[in-house]
Amino acid sequence: MVQAPRGAQGIDPVLVVIPTYNERENLGPILARLHGALPEVHALVVDDGSPDGTGELADELAAANEKIHVMHRTEKAGLGAAYVAGFRWGLAKEYATIVEMDADGSHAPEDLPRILDALGGADLVIGSRYVPGGGSVNWPASRKLISRGGNIYSQLALGVKIKDITAGFRAYRREVLEKLPLDEVASRGYCFQIDLGWRTLRAGFEVVEVPITFTEREIGESKMSSSIVLEAMLQVGKWGIRHRLQQLRRLFKRG
Repeated sequence: MVQAPRGAQGIDPVLVVIPTYNERENLGPILARLHGALPEVHALVVDDGSPDGTGELADELAAANEKIHVMHRTEKAGLGAAYVAGFRWGLAKEYATIVEMDADGSHAPEDLPRILDALGGADLVIGSRYVPGGGSVNWPASRKLISRGGNIYSQLALGVKIKDITAGFRAYRREVLEKLPLDEVASRGYCFQIDLGWRTLRAGFEVVEVPITFTEREIGESKMSSSIVLEAMLQVGKWGIRHRLQQLRRLFKRG
């Protein structure tokens, strides 16, 4: 069983942040699996005003289980904004470890013990599809191409060695999130994962990857869209150019 130091107020140290938008059918099963794998962790459902009643279901589940918490947001403001709101809640409540996890079943809660165990030698652990032992299930070739291409593009543009920097199943030590300027993280979609991962590396923290199998959702619709892909390409390209220019300036100053 995963062991971790208890928080300053004696509360459970691990918080799993789960953003939701129209995930009513998926939410109950994923929370049941989470607490089946790790009964002591807490979950925070961050619902962006789902019209399908996800928020109401989350309230019912929270009323029946003290380890489930709910944050209601009034508009769909994007994945990044939901996670940042969840991070701030978790930091204020003294959690030692904060985890990102999707509500749709694509991230297997059964993999979380290995991710948390890896925090013994790291500050951020990413559940990775692209290290030996990792992979994806039920993805069409187009999604695999977008995902692989996005990660290779990010590695080349930013000069990072993370194989799956777009991955959204990850665990942070609270010290990382306390140090990062969360107010400056403006990315709304899945580019948020690239943004935060790169900021973590640049802040000098240790990042490791552990293999997971990503399973395409069976219920509901994917939130991936062409606008999300375009945002990632433009933002990463801009960050990469700025980074290379900074490297050149430092090189000229030393010369």
